[in-house]
Amino acid sequence: MDTVRLAKIMKALSHPNRLELYLEIMKNHEANYESGCDCFISDIIGSMKIGAPTVSHHLKELANADLITTERQGKFLVARINEETAKEACAVLSLGKK
Repeated sequence: MDTVRLAKIMKALSHPNRLELYLEIMKNHEANYESGCDCFISDIIGSMKIGAPTVSHHLKELANADLITTERQGKFLVARINEETAKEACAVLSLGKK
């Protein structure tokens, strides 16, 4: 992973609300990994102390950093962790240790 891409990821996660949102999506992803259930953003919005437009902005920033993907399912927005990006960033931050 190049330093420009890593900097973009770190910048996206540097905002407290974005980090909280990302961690909520990750928690949901981990909890529902085996069942294949999706993470509906409407479920997360209620637990956060920010409005839907702000959540939308933060989701866009996370997607632009390639940390998540989003998809519409009917009237619902679903977010998924981009596992490849997460693994690459973890490998770089752990100095390649496995």
